[in-house]
Amino acid sequence: MNTIIHKPSPSPNHPSSLFPQISRCKTTRHLKQIHAHFIKTGQIHHPLAAAELLKFLTLSTQREIKYARKFFSQIHHPNCFSWNTIIRALADSDDDDLFHVNSLEALLYFSHMLTDGLVEPNKFTFPCVLKACAKLARIEEGKQLHGFVVKLGLVSDEFVRSNLVRVYVMCGAMKDAHVLFYQTRLEGNVVLWNVMIDGYVRMGDLRASRELFDSMPNKSVVSWNVMISGCAQNGHFKEAIEMFHDMQLGDVHPNYVTLVSVLPAVSRLGAIELGKWVHLFAEKNEIEIDDVLGSALIDMYSKCGSIDKAVQVFEGIRNKKNPITWSAIIGGLAMHGRARDALDHFWRMQQAGVTPSDVVYIGVLSACSHAGLVEEGRSIYYHMVNIVGLLPRIEHYGCMVDLLGRAGCLEEAEQLILNMPVKPDDVILKALLGACKMHGNIEMGERIAKILMGWYPHDSGSYVALSNMFASEGNWEGVVKVRLKMKELDIRKDPGCSWIELDGVIHEFLVEDDSHPRAEGIHSMLEEMSDRLRSVGYRPNTTQVLLNMDEKEKQSALHYHSEKIAIAFGLISTRPQTPLQIVKNLRVCEDCHSSIKLVSKIYNRKIIVRDRKRFHHFENGLFCDLFSINWMRRRAWTEHSS
Repeated sequence: MNTIIHKPSPSPNHPSSLFPQISRCKTTRHLKQIHAHFIKTGQIHHPLAAAELLKFLTLSTQREIKYARKFFSQIHHPNCFSWNTIIRALADSDDDDLFHVNSLEALLYFSHMLTDGLVEPNKFTFPCVLKACAKLARIEEGKQLHGFVVKLGLVSDEFVRSNLVRVYVMCGAMKDAHVLFYQTRLEGNVVLWNVMIDGYVRMGDLRASRELFDSMPNKSVVSWNVMISGCAQNGHFKEAIEMFHDMQLGDVHPNYVTLVSVLPAVSRLGAIELGKWVHLFAEKNEIEIDDVLGSALIDMYSKCGSIDKAVQVFEGIRNKKNPITWSAIIGGLAMHGRARDALDHFWRMQQAGVTPSDVVYIGVLSACSHAGLVEEGRSIYYHMVNIVGLLPRIEHYGCMVDLLGRAGCLEEAEQLILNMPVKPDDVILKALLGACKMHGNIEMGERIAKILMGWYPHDSGSYVALSNMFASEGNWEGVVKVRLKMKELDIRKDPGCSWIELDGVIHEFLVEDDSHPRAEGIHSMLEEMSDRLRSVGYRPNTTQVLLNMDEKEKQSALHYHSEKIAIAFGLISTRPQTPLQIVKNLRVCEDCHSSIKLVSKIYNRKIIVRDRKRFHHFENGLFCDLFSINWMRRRAWTEHSS
């Protein structure tokens, strides 16, 4: 949100009226000629001429900050307009590499203005200085400026006040911002309200931001955008989408920022119909699908299961010089098991002259991991470190551990962790722990689990994984010990949860959920699915029920997994042959994986399930996934060799 700074209207004494040749100037070269002429004729000593030249150098499309600094240093007695102009130019700088330096320099110029003592700052000075202070998050300087503003009697000016509030907000001092806001707010000052709402969002206090938002007398598109992006960034995805729907019921229309803000929430919940609507809205309203919006659409289509549509959006982006765009498509292809396509885009990226970012390498290494391309992954990791010279982030190590672990190279994966220059996080250790379970290495798994429990004692993941490993070996004594420890520490396993979107409405289901309005119909369909699966010879894989109960109870537990409930609801709520798409918060278990394959054939449905790791495509009784094919081939080869 840009701070609004009042610009005085031209008057008979305004520089642009006295020096029309400057206002007609189109290029820096032309301005330098005018500058030379003013020096020759002595007009340069006119304070208004100097001010207008400085304004052109700093605020026009031909801005020349370096030249402006030199020019300003030669003004003998700068007036307030000139001081404000140079400070504003530096405070408003959008240069990402220099914004810190420029903001600091803006404060220094203000200090020189006070030291010079010839000109007193006015209501146009402080919004610029405060903006620089906010960018730097300098709370002490902000408080000093606040005192100065009060001393000069400028605190009632809405532009000064808005920027004062912004300083406290950007410094995280929301209590001070709150007091100032409620002491001096104007009902019609939407900017001031937006600054406060944004501040609460930055602090993660969505309750306070929502209360303030709901009490706003007038909401702008910025108000809605801040709330939508705030909900999405803080994990409140359903609320973000609800806000987006509410916005459309009013008289404020979504803009470019709105679409970029809501798409991550759409992606996370797999709300493909809403995502398609957003895409169509952009096209109908001639909102340019540039690299940023395009990347958000690619990510949305990828995470909603439409990878071909994601590729189509990627190919339609004209300017592909932003690594974010390549990262989005490579990550999407990786998620869908299309590792070769991901690698092809990785090479295309480099041929296009775009240097891969560290995020791109995470995507391509993830693709290698999902497809079991061990040698390719090793080669790309070597290229990143030794050719490109990027320092591996914890995520890169995580990809390599996952790659090696899935391939059964457990010792190599463990050595990589031990030799990391940084402490491994829980994601890396859980990847190795999962690989230990996959390959039956109980000894290493128990060792890794104990490390996780020591470092993250209240994270349920390591306890559940160790319990599951013990259960898979029939070690019920070990299972009991782990579960007693969880009970002692009041650690609870995250419940399985699945979503399905129908007609723009997201339906959520938990394990053994009977709270849905159509629960009776869902239960009947679950029974029908179970009967038809048995009729084709399917038997539940009860080894996945890691509890010490009898066989019938285990089969019943598998019957009510959340993804099966979501599929049952989809079957009774859609026409025959309609594809079903499910999103789950946890990994899909082996029994659900096997049964969904058969369900896709029995009911002639294409079913796509996105779990917390990747996509699973089921069609005509087949699981269409490159990694599984490679993994099964390797496993068969290993068993044959042994």
